[in-house]
Amino acid sequence: MIVTVHQPQYIPWLGYFDKIDRSDCFVFLDQVQYKAREYQNRNMIRTDKGPLWLTVPVVSKGRGRQKICDVMIDDNSGWRKRHWRSLQTWYGRAEFFRDYAGFFEAVYSRRWERLIDLNVCIIRFFLKVFGIRAAVYFESELNIHAGRTDRIIQICRRLGADTYLSGTGGKNYLEERRFNEAGIRLQYQDFIHPCYKQRYTEKDGLFFPNMSSLDLLFNKGGASINVLRGAGAGLNAA
Repeated sequence: MIVTVHQPQYIPWLGYFDKIDRSDCFVFLDQVQYKAREYQNRNMIRTDKGPLWLTVPVVSKGRGRQKICDVMIDDNSGWRKRHWRSLQTWYGRAEFFRDYAGFFEAVYSRRWERLIDLNVCIIRFFLKVFGIRAAVYFESELNIHAGRTDRIIQICRRLGADTYLSGTGGKNYLEERRFNEAGIRLQYQDFIHPCYKQRYTEKDGLFFPNMSSLDLLFNKGGASINVLRGAGAGLNAA
């Protein structure tokens, strides 16, 4: 059984879902430290001038180092209205926008308190529309009390996994020998981003990879998972 883990991100990119799709179980890391200026509260969409960041403002003043599960959204800046307007502006004429607009309109009409609740809601939506069937868990549900490599090994043992699938960033901090000692196979994702017809490519002839998965969904609709799985991504053993 293959397990993978990740922090809940805001409307994640395709590599995030490719990793889940290649796994039997996915664990949200909700007990690790929140990192500002990463993808936990922001992501990019495609416009006629290139990528545009959509950022969810969070409460940080006086809160010190926060766990992801404790991060609160600053809902006083009008971010929900801006994000929804941005999707309408830059994807409103995309072929499949109307098929999924109702969900996002509802998301941005709701007042969210915790960042994790917003992110998990959107991620679960993508898992459903992409048809990805991995079982989903939260680190906090598994009673994990360790860091870095030990955290991953504990998660694998709790779930009875024999294989851990890591993103390539794991090469920078995972102790590979510990997996061998624990009898757990370590694999690294080797993701090759797919190309597809984006909005505005007819204007500038450019394809922008690494956008939020919204970009693929609004452009390809129900065929999105076939585009993702046909991208040529693979796995590398440690």
